[in-house]
Amino acid sequence: MARVHSFPICSLLFLSSLLVFSAAGSGSEGESVITLDASNFSETVAKHPFIVVEFYAPWCGHCKNLAPEYEKAASVLSSHDPPVVLAKVDANEEKNKELASQYEVRGFPTLKILRNGGKTIEDYKGPRDSDGIVTYLKKQVGPASAEIKSAEHAGEVINEKKITIVGIFPDFTGEQYENFSALAEKLRSDYDFGHTLDAKYLPRGDSTVKGPLVRLFKPFDELFVDYQDFHIEALEKFVEEASIPSVTLFNKDPDNHPFVIKFFNNPQAKAMLFINFDAENFESFKSEYYKVASDFGGKGVGFLLGDVSAAQGAFQYFGLKEDQVPLIIIQQEQGQKYLKANLEPDHVAPWLKEYMEGKLEQFRKSEPIPESNDELVKVVVADSLQDMVFKSGKNVLLEFYAPWCGHCKKLAPILDEVAVTFQNDKDVVIAKIDGTANDIPTDSFNVNGYPTLTEILLLQRMSYEQRRSFKRGMHF
Repeated sequence: MARVHSFPICSLLFLSSLLVFSAAGSGSEGESVITLDASNFSETVAKHPFIVVEFYAPWCGHCKNLAPEYEKAASVLSSHDPPVVLAKVDANEEKNKELASQYEVRGFPTLKILRNGGKTIEDYKGPRDSDGIVTYLKKQVGPASAEIKSAEHAGEVINEKKITIVGIFPDFTGEQYENFSALAEKLRSDYDFGHTLDAKYLPRGDSTVKGPLVRLFKPFDELFVDYQDFHIEALEKFVEEASIPSVTLFNKDPDNHPFVIKFFNNPQAKAMLFINFDAENFESFKSEYYKVASDFGGKGVGFLLGDVSAAQGAFQYFGLKEDQVPLIIIQQEQGQKYLKANLEPDHVAPWLKEYMEGKLEQFRKSEPIPESNDELVKVVVADSLQDMVFKSGKNVLLEFYAPWCGHCKKLAPILDEVAVTFQNDKDVVIAKIDGTANDIPTDSFNVNGYPTLTEILLLQRMSYEQRRSFKRGMHF
């Protein structure tokens, strides 16, 4: 594997009254979000059964966008009963970096929910607008599972567009109820939970259904499924598996977004069929795709059906073009991709069969090889990587960059200077590759951020001042 040096990357991806200010931490007059740092963090968190902490960096654009929404939410939540405390930590300050590391802060902003004086730590998974933050946290600060006492209340707890897990019990005691409650507490950030003494209150209820039983409601496939193993590990596995659609729909409907996120977070191979949902043959594709998902489901492949109008980001990421639609692409956990473009409905099943049998050739995202490559810093693309780097027989200094990366832009003139120094040395190549537009072989390079440069003994051939300038550029 080539030796590489990684550089930082900006990630792409709350409060009570004045009385709490004086007791919990510092805040400017008129601010509802309290400011914490390494000196008062542990003491403040220990005082609160529920507190939300934002780790931010002053230079982060996402943090700046969140700040006013976070403040509005803190102002509203300060009057909640009990008050919900919102706080922030400048993770860019040297004195707070160990704290940020302790809480596994890898990008900005990162929000954490701390319960029971900091003994329980959860990632905040809610909206980033003030109303959404308020609604989400009011639910998080209440009971993990709501008792359903009527059909009307069941309609409030069970959202037909979301997943809800309901426990049906003869009474609210015993190991089975306790295990269900523990599961609800553990997964409350991801799912809605309810419990009841009578199944007749539930949608599609049946008065003959007796507990203990868990019923998972979902807005897809068979709409609900029952389960009766109350061991916590078995319950959690059931919830995770039953909450994944046989085919995940990827369109502009925000109700589908949580399932799309779950789909992409799943480590299994991902089959993605992209088509125009308004196309005449859409229903034929949809019917065939659901049949294929049923036939191949459970064999290590998840299935997504995407509308082209909502998939521009995915097309850019995978290096796809709209003139290839309808298309299907499979991405494996290690990044290998397989593509079938301009397909017909009856192509889907045979192509999936060939994939399962290991008969397909890998697809590689690559920019076109430049017709002329006369600049001192050479342009490498995925299709020229072998010839220009691995088979060149030369010392190559290769930068992996992103067009939007500020650090990369600052490094560019330094890289140009190095290229000038070695322009007459035929044994040296200074080059760059757009890591967002080309697939990078993970078995050869470990690119975790931009810019990343391969380390060659080339540094030893630079002048002292060039080495200093170059190294300064490598540590933005």
